[in-house]
Amino acid sequence: MEPLHVFTDAERDDLRATLQTVSRNPYHDRTAFAAAVAAVVDRGAVPAVLREVTAQIRADRAAGIAAHALRNCPLDTDMPVLDQEDPLTDKYAKKTTFVAETFLELFGQLVGTPLLAYATRFNGDFFTDVIAINRYRGKQTGFSDGELAFHNDRTAHSVRADFITLLGMRCPDGDVTYTSFVRGADLLAVLTEQEREVLRQRYFITPFDVLSRDNNTSLTVSERHPIFERLHSIRYVDTHTTVAPDAPFAATTALLALKNALVRTEKTRHRIRTGDLFTFANQDGLHSRDHVEINDPERARTRWLLKTYAFRDARTAAGHADRWLDGVAGRVGD
Repeated sequence: MEPLHVFTDAERDDLRATLQTVSRNPYHDRTAFAAAVAAVVDRGAVPAVLREVTAQIRADRAAGIAAHALRNCPLDTDMPVLDQEDPLTDKYAKKTTFVAETFLELFGQLVGTPLLAYATRFNGDFFTDVIAINRYRGKQTGFSDGELAFHNDRTAHSVRADFITLLGMRCPDGDVTYTSFVRGADLLAVLTEQEREVLRQRYFITPFDVLSRDNNTSLTVSERHPIFERLHSIRYVDTHTTVAPDAPFAATTALLALKNALVRTEKTRHRIRTGDLFTFANQDGLHSRDHVEINDPERARTRWLLKTYAFRDARTAAGHADRWLDGVAGRVGD
């Protein structure tokens, strides 16, 4: 897809200078870091171009446009190479500037989507690394070096992000990987009324992802859930979500119809390059990771995206306030 905006080098550098005024470490004190970024907004220091771009994204989302890309975004000037045995610990040791994290926090505040984090994953950080971790090689997880079927993030969990934002930290030019996105509304449009009705019933289950199971061995399979909720939100992991053991046969038929619809329905595809921001609806659509051309598998494994989860708006976030852990707004358990 074409980016909504490509920052000029001057715009990027001006924005980076603004971001560098935030001195708080996002991994040491989440609350203080978010407040420091909010202070940038309050004192009117956000460059006009970013205010205009984020205002357009807010308007587009209200009109049903669910995916946006920005290009040539500001990054840290010193970008470490992470040890893929334990990239999180290595990042803590090597990454001493936080331009990328500040940009993602500022973006979330300007589009009005408060960030979400899970206490049992990556020490409860609000900024997580999508990078191949050696122990997950070949597994169906964002932390593998393989492709990913169409899915929502955290499908089996009770608290799920409304939006995901990915920032390209290191995306090798010699290897071509696309992130694909399909809207729930477009999937519904090609299903029959009867299929839609069945898919809205609590006839389906989804296994917890491998990383969640590693962090909490009590997690196995979700509660029974519908695949479509609300107007056109979807809760589904292709090849993993299945019918509950006692579900009627109509659930199997409807699930097969959804799989066919997923093949036929038009999709948005974006190749995230270094410095690209790609943001999309997590609950109102599905996304995948597609390897189009991998010329150097070991180089391709170093692809590194910084990711945030976010609630739809402040009101949605407040609806989960009873789940906040350690007094940190937005941090929940499993």
